[in-house]
Amino acid sequence: MTSRILPLVLLSATVAMAAPMKFDFGSQKAGPGFTAVTPLDTFGPEKGYGFDLGFTPKAEDRGGDPVKGDFVTGEGGFYFSVALPPGNYEVTLLLGDPAGESDTTVKAESRRLMLEHVMTAEQEQVTRKFTVNIRQPEYAGGRVGLKDREKAYLHWDNKLTLEFNGPRPCVAAVEITPAPEATTVWLLGDSTVTDQPFEPWNSWGQMFTRFFKPGVAVANHAESGESLGSSLSARRVAKVLAELKKGDCVFIQFGHNDMKSKKPDALATYEENLGKLVRDIQAKGGVPVLVTSMERKGGVVNDTLAGYPDAVRRVAAKEKAQLIDLHAMSRQLYVGLGKNLGAAFQDGTHHNNFGSYEIARCVVEGVRRSSLPLAAMLSDDVKPFDPSKPDAVADFKYAISPLKDLRKPDGN
Repeated sequence: MTSRILPLVLLSATVAMAAPMKFDFGSQKAGPGFTAVTPLDTFGPEKGYGFDLGFTPKAEDRGGDPVKGDFVTGEGGFYFSVALPPGNYEVTLLLGDPAGESDTTVKAESRRLMLEHVMTAEQEQVTRKFTVNIRQPEYAGGRVGLKDREKAYLHWDNKLTLEFNGPRPCVAAVEITPAPEATTVWLLGDSTVTDQPFEPWNSWGQMFTRFFKPGVAVANHAESGESLGSSLSARRVAKVLAELKKGDCVFIQFGHNDMKSKKPDALATYEENLGKLVRDIQAKGGVPVLVTSMERKGGVVNDTLAGYPDAVRRVAAKEKAQLIDLHAMSRQLYVGLGKNLGAAFQDGTHHNNFGSYEIARCVVEGVRRSSLPLAAMLSDDVKPFDPSKPDAVADFKYAISPLKDLRKPDGN
């Protein structure tokens, strides 16, 4: 008998999180303890799970074991969603085709890269895990003031959405388990950090997720067009402060939009607010990590960020906070790209998939070199990265998500 998932609206958060949710993809009857999911099972609020956003895979059946013998696959990417309360979750995937090769990339929510090119040979299936954060605008004592544009984004809804993509994604089973003890890495920043929901835009925060072991969830509260001041006003900072746990890291990167202020005391106010935020995080037992803003495309020779990177460096020194000097590393990266610099950008400020992947590698290198306990939680395949020697553009093979919008993100 197939296990059933009751609609989330009928469940308290406690009941909903009491046990793992186990989904068996394909066309056979489900394995013991699993819920069968065929391509005909589309997501709806009453059902609470299913394939989503109009992208439907196809089922293939090799026979044999009810869980391993069948799976779903598709071209161009497809989505599976599960209604869940906010929190951290461990996701376990069974990937591969018992009778053929597979190559699967997995993203979560708004295109957060979780697994990259998981390849299996014929007759091979593998299990892979990652930890993901999902959220809603509400927090104890308030609510984030969302912009109209972001209200429909996948990272603010009441469900977990997984994107399966790649040359031949093959997914046999999904298991989702609450992970309340996971380490949360919080991000605050602007359009160069946020989870950009649509191709061709991308930011380092949504690539950052790929470089951590299971047990680490990245909660990206950056948003396009935000300055430190506007993130304070919109209560994005308040939500992070309300929910972070002792030992959690909070990465903070602002500057691109802050520098647009014409007020004579803009830089001083920025520095004062940043220092206070660092102290507030420390008072909660968190670990602030200050990140200087990466340069714009035109900043290889002439700095475009005025005194803001230096302000971040001063605050880090004064408050004894960890510093990742992405501003300096990005300039090394851009020089290293040489004539291929344009291949990293979508416009003069915002990166594409390749550019944000390289910027994320810079941030990861900053973590790797640091004394942060987080350095020990980096994936085993993370190697030293020299920004002056970036990856070759031609070698970057990335699964493009099907959701596209050419409208420029807020901010520049």
